[in-house]
Amino acid sequence: MAKEPDNTPPEQRKLSNLSLLWGFVRAYPWHLAAALTALIVAALATLAIPQRLKLVVDNGFAAGSDAAKIAPFFWAMLGIVVILGVATAFRFYFVSWIGERVVADLRKAVQSHLLGLDPVFFEENRPAEIASRLTSDTAVIEQVVSTSASMALRNAATGIGGIIFMFTLAPKLTGLMLLVIPITILPIVILGRRVRTVARTSQDRIADVGTMVAEVLGAIKIVQAFTQERREATRFATAVESAFATAKRRIRLRAGMTAVVITLIFGAITLVLWQGALDVISGDLTGGTIAAFIFYAVIVAGAFGTLTEVYGDFMRAAGASGRMRELLVAQAGIRAPDNAVPLPVPARGALVLDHVVFHYPSKPDGAALEDFSLDVAAGETVAVVGPSGAGKSTLFQLVQRFYDPDAGQIRLDGVPLTSADPADIRARIAVVPQETVIFAASALENIRYGRPGATEAEVWAAAEAAHADKFLRELPDGINSFLGEAGTRLSGGQRQRLAIARAILRDAPVLLLDEATSALDSESERLVQRALEGLMHGRTTLVIAHRLATVRNADRIIVMDGGRIVAEGTHDRLIAGGGLYAKLARLQFEGEAQPTAA
Repeated sequence: MAKEPDNTPPEQRKLSNLSLLWGFVRAYPWHLAAALTALIVAALATLAIPQRLKLVVDNGFAAGSDAAKIAPFFWAMLGIVVILGVATAFRFYFVSWIGERVVADLRKAVQSHLLGLDPVFFEENRPAEIASRLTSDTAVIEQVVSTSASMALRNAATGIGGIIFMFTLAPKLTGLMLLVIPITILPIVILGRRVRTVARTSQDRIADVGTMVAEVLGAIKIVQAFTQERREATRFATAVESAFATAKRRIRLRAGMTAVVITLIFGAITLVLWQGALDVISGDLTGGTIAAFIFYAVIVAGAFGTLTEVYGDFMRAAGASGRMRELLVAQAGIRAPDNAVPLPVPARGALVLDHVVFHYPSKPDGAALEDFSLDVAAGETVAVVGPSGAGKSTLFQLVQRFYDPDAGQIRLDGVPLTSADPADIRARIAVVPQETVIFAASALENIRYGRPGATEAEVWAAAEAAHADKFLRELPDGINSFLGEAGTRLSGGQRQRLAIARAILRDAPVLLLDEATSALDSESERLVQRALEGLMHGRTTLVIAHRLATVRNADRIIVMDGGRIVAEGTHDRLIAGGGLYAKLARLQFEGEAQPTAA
């Protein structure tokens, strides 16, 4: 099998990435102290067992030993075993608690940080891949914090302590054993690097699988509508097999590293014990001493063997922590300035775009807006029309300050958007997007998203204003009914009316309506249009509409093409003037009239 290139940046392959986890662990000093105390007690109890074994063998197995005299040695050993069991239980509890707590805090920190990043970040980083990081990578981190770290500390303590006790028992034999330790470290370092590389690749393959699942299941209706189930199953199987193939490489390396280390360690123990047997025969060592030494040798060998196994886990966790660190250090390009200018109170909603030029970061060659100027008075309703790609949606993105213009300036109530806090700007805007967003929650919570502190009565009032109350009352649990993933239990028109109710509840001075009635039938459109007319009264409103019948009554209509305003005026004036608007109107209205004429 050809070796896959390691595209992981060097900084992500460093164990120093685990310092990220320490920042979360140290937030719980008492739990950490309890875990370390329990770990030390358990290690000391483990190391005390061979000492008691030496006394038992020397005093209990000699000819003519008295049963009453040896009883205390066994009672002492049983006491040590009880202490070991209790300390191990406490260690497991506190270490597992810390692991779960750290992962929960890490997930919350990453999610909170992501919510503050601007859309540019998510153009370059797929949300599905990020979601996979928050699950698969944090699962690796959880294993290390709650299991591997504890095993490493415990085995390091018992291994070092075991060597010290072995020196007190048989210095010559211990010296012989220590000669082999450098030999065991060499394969750990060499194979550990390869394990780390393959482990990172394995994590990436698993992330690809998670991304594919989210993508396909999120578009299940399209998959089934185009009868692509077999194709998607094959594509998924290929991704799973790729992940499995990478995992097999990692497993082979881990198995090989374990085999080499275990063989070296236990081979050395066998040779040393051979020498120990000769010393017992010559009378240089007692039977109890060699028994205790064997016990310590087994403890030390097991400790170092375990350390070689958890080393691979630490390498995987280092990669996972590096990917988490990437998310946490990402900086938002759109953020509040150090001395943000407060927006004036009360809000008026006056918008000015002054010679704005903008290119999307992902499309630097073509301008989405070119020398664009627009002055929207407070309370004015301006309709924006034009062909696809004219820049209408870009206008909305800039007004909400999801992006900053490359040149020119946008002002809200006289304050440049770049001088204000984005949260303050968006708090004064209500949006009804073209692609309706419904969360996997109840209808009540979806509408209340516009104003989380609203009462249920206020939510019902907004639903009635959007003419959504009738179908909401018909749901199994009324307004508390769960709407399914992306609102799958609702029709397109019902979802759009829910989004309008959300905007009504927002009660913001600026309204952005992006095809707010596009998914409604004629009757629903008439009712919602009436509700929107009441809502728009006294508020600054920008309306994007492909259906020109919905913008006839706007105070002003601007026609966009190629990122510029090519015409503006009232409906009648633009029709009379010919041009692009008249062409769009003729094509649309003639198309709508044909069925009637027929």
